[in-house]
Formats: sequence, C-alpha cells, structure tokens
Amino acid sequence: MTHINRRHFLATTATASLLVGTLGARTAFAAEPIKTAGVYTVPVEQQWVSRIHKAALKAQDRGDVSYTYSENVSNTDYARVLREYAEAGNKLIIGEVFGAEQEAREVAADYPDVAFLMGSSFKEDPALPNFAVFDNYIQDASYLSGIIAGAMTTTGNIGMVGGFPIPEVNRLMHAFMAGALETNPDIKFQISFIGSWFDPPKAKETAFAMIENGADVLYAERFGVSDAAKEKGVLAIGNVIDTQAEYPETVVASAIWHFEPTLDKAIAEIQAGDFKASDFGIYSFLNQGGASLAPLGTFEGKVPAAALELVAKREAEIKSGAFSVIINDEEPASS
Repeated sequence: MTHINRRHFLATTATASLLVGTLGARTAFAAEPIKTAGVYTVPVEQQWVSRIHKAALKAQDRGDVSYTYSENVSNTDYARVLREYAEAGNKLIIGEVFGAEQEAREVAADYPDVAFLMGSSFKEDPALPNFAVFDNYIQDASYLSGIIAGAMTTTGNIGMVGGFPIPEVNRLMHAFMAGALETNPDIKFQISFIGSWFDPPKAKETAFAMIENGADVLYAERFGVSDAAKEKGVLAIGNVIDTQAEYPETVVASAIWHFEPTLDKAIAEIQAGDFKASDFGIYSFLNQGGASLAPLGTFEGKVPAAALELVAKREAEIKSGAFSVIINDEEPASS
C-alpha cells in the first residue's frame, strides 16, 4: 500500500482551514436515527468488514441509525461513492480507506457537516475535524489465541497466511507469535502474504504449501486457510470472527473483533453534536470490550490445562493493566 505524506496533503487542502469548529455547532441527532452509510472495498462477508457491518445493523435495530451500504467498491471509485453518500444527506459515513486515503480526506474536506469514521493506517488531524480514524487493535486477543496455538502444535511449526503486510495485519501476527512463543519458545513460523484481502483460493493454496512444509497449526488471517486445514486434518486459529461452527474439528480458538464500542462512541458524539477528529483505535482493545477470545466450543477439554491457566492469567492482567501486549507494526518474517 502506498502511503501519502499526510502533512503535505492536509496543508494543501484548500478547505481544511474552514472546517475548524464546524462540527461543534452541529445540532444533536438524538430525535431521529442518524442517516448512515458504509462504503466497503470487499464483500460484507469478509472478516474485517463483517464486524463493521454487524455493528451497524445492531445500531439500526435499536433505532440509533438508518443504515445503507455499498460493497466491492474499488479504490479508484471510492471517493465518488463517498461523495454520493454525502450528497444524499448521510450524516455518518463509515468504511476503510487503506487504499484511498488521500481521496477520502479530500471528500471529507468538502463536507464538513458529515462525520467520517474510517479504518486507516494514518492518525487523525485537527485540521480535518470531521475525519476520525479507527483500526482493529485486537492484539490482546491475538496474543491469547497464540498461547493456545503454542500448546496445540506437536511439530512446533505454525503457518501464518495474511493479506498484506500492513500495520493492521502485522501487529496481530506479532502478538499471536509472542503468545505462542510464551507457551513454547522453540516454535518456528512460516509467514506469507497473498496480496489480497479476499482471495480464498490463493490463501488455501498458500496454506497447503505450509502444511506440506510441516505446519500442523495455521493462523487463518484470511478466508481459505481454514479450508486447507480442514482438508489436511490440521488445526487453525481464527482471526476477527469465529468460524468454529463451520469448522468444528479445525478451528480451536479465534481472536474476535467487536466494532460496537467504536461505532457506539461515534454515535454518542454525533448525538451530542460533538463528533471530532480523534483516534478510535483504543475502543478495539480488550479492556474496552473491543476484542475477546472466542469460546473453545468443540475444543473444550482438548486444550492443555496449563495453557488455559496462562490465558486466564494474562487476560486478567491485560484488563487490569498489569500486562500489556506489545504493538509491533513491522512486517513479520518467517523463522
């Protein structure tokens, strides 16, 4: 992914200076649902986006928002779709701008009365007060799932298949690896990125190669990996969503992302007329309710007791602040 020089962009956005303070004067929307749109570059079934979509549907069910969305929007078309939703009177637009950062911020600058809440590798900037960012900082849950993976491997060889080596993926992989190494410091990792957010066949083929190379546990950051694990009779660890119902003999545990705290915070600020540029990433932390370790389900009683004791200990320490999972955004390497 190409990163822009954010300071240069914001400094050269002609309308940026006109935005300061505009949202503070906005009237509250508590009287009626907030007209909300989601703009996604992948299908809403995709792991990451599905969590945003689910939270939006839940907010709509309780009457806080009226929600519509577009999926499979290309990066080159992203700004146009954002603009159309802004023109249509939406007051909150959510999505992910990892491949269309500059264009999305340009649109936000043109619609200062619209709140933009976007998944982004960049941070917020006061010069664009209606553009808030978030990310799935679920490294806490990923760490806990790694502890379980480390206890379940018999070959000491774990395969990890990711989409792209961007911070959002890297930090989860590093946390998972740290958890596994705490259980077994001799574990080796095979790491590969498929260059796509949604290509199950490619992820599956990559996973097959790792299994042939000795992996008996797979980190399923992408769809397709668990299919490979199921076919070859090895185990998998899920990411962002819990797919154990579809893979009852394969998926041992999953690090779950809950987008509800992030979206609910944005809704509350809009209702209060106080939405502002900020980093909503903190609301994905485990101690904020933004992440959790899925129940073991079919693997109840199959995970070593010592590993579960360590999981419980670390989870309690994370919630209390006594233990912090290191956030490492650098690209991980095979060992």
